[in-house]
Amino acid sequence: MSASAPPAPPPFLLKWRTIALLSFAELLALGLWFSGSTVVPQLIREWDLSSQQQSWMTMSVQIGFVVGALVSAILNLADRLPLRGLIGLAMVGGAAANAAITLTGSPETALVLRGLTGVMIACVYPPGMKLIATWCKEDRGLGVGILVGSITVGSALPHLLNAVPFLGEGGMPPWRSVLLLASGLTLVAVLIILRWGSPGPYQTAPAVFDWRYAGQAFRDRPLRLANLGYLGHMWELYAMWTWVPLLLMQSYAQAGYPAAAARLAGFAVIAVGFVGSVAAGVLADRVGRTLITSWSLAISGSCCLVAGLFFGRPVALTALCLVWGMAVVADSAQFSAAISELSHPRYVGTALTVQTSLGFLLTLVTIQLVPRLLDDLGWKLVFLTLAPGPVFGIWAMLRLRTLPESSRLASGRR
Repeated sequence: MSASAPPAPPPFLLKWRTIALLSFAELLALGLWFSGSTVVPQLIREWDLSSQQQSWMTMSVQIGFVVGALVSAILNLADRLPLRGLIGLAMVGGAAANAAITLTGSPETALVLRGLTGVMIACVYPPGMKLIATWCKEDRGLGVGILVGSITVGSALPHLLNAVPFLGEGGMPPWRSVLLLASGLTLVAVLIILRWGSPGPYQTAPAVFDWRYAGQAFRDRPLRLANLGYLGHMWELYAMWTWVPLLLMQSYAQAGYPAAAARLAGFAVIAVGFVGSVAAGVLADRVGRTLITSWSLAISGSCCLVAGLFFGRPVALTALCLVWGMAVVADSAQFSAAISELSHPRYVGTALTVQTSLGFLLTLVTIQLVPRLLDDLGWKLVFLTLAPGPVFGIWAMLRLRTLPESSRLASGRR
């Protein structure tokens, strides 16, 4: 085979076994993300957290992720270092920082450790997407969709752990047990990555250090539009994931339903995003990335408009939020797949890291926006503030669809 010949496709079973194991490892590790947020009810009782400290339990990990992602992008870490070692080392660091919170009695120290956890996750999530991309070409939307769906379940996992009945006040599990279990599952993920985390045949040669490529996300018009679409998506996503479980908790409480049922509903609403991510991946590879992302944004944006109307009606609210949970993350993997197809092959990791850092920086606004407006608007209206994000995202993706460079998306299916 000549040096210029394209790589041979990987064996079918090897490819999908590897993708499944890599996705499962990321699922286990991403439980670190919301592990601190889900035990806030227990921490309020033990540490007497203020409302600002409650928000910062989520915000600190977001800030840590943004800092870690920006540093990683400037240094091109995901394109210069072996992915298996980078991801495994970051998982160990994240597990250690998360577990260390159980040794402190200080909210301030806990917030610093949550930030460090976010820094480590920045070297787990985007490099994980690049690793999956080395195994996929024509079906990249599906491969990345499986990974992002698994990460979605991982993000929901702490809600499930927090719903497990333990002996204790109000049936809530000890918060230290939840954090330690999340860290323990991450160490299992490390073993999986080290054993089965090899790159696929579409891996490119290591890139040379070029800090300027991080700015390509703004200079290149197709990349810029794909990133703008992603920002519209992120305006909604993490605010929904953070505050809809609380919406369900209060709605269930008002109707006299048990709190454990509300916590399980919160888990299901986030975890069901796995179904949306995989389905969107299959459709996007066959129909087109810009169309599927636009449809996903339209459905989730519609849910923003009507979700509050079902407050106090837990069954109907849960049904609507399950649809919302599927749609709100269904497009996420397709934005990442689009970036991997539009960027320079040797700097895919950097481009994905820049994309996620911009998105998570934006989430710092909307995660704070909802509670600040809640007293004035109430649950029936507050989620209207998330709807502009999907509208903006649809505009960006339809603009991208008109560019000739969009023919590189989904093997020409735009």
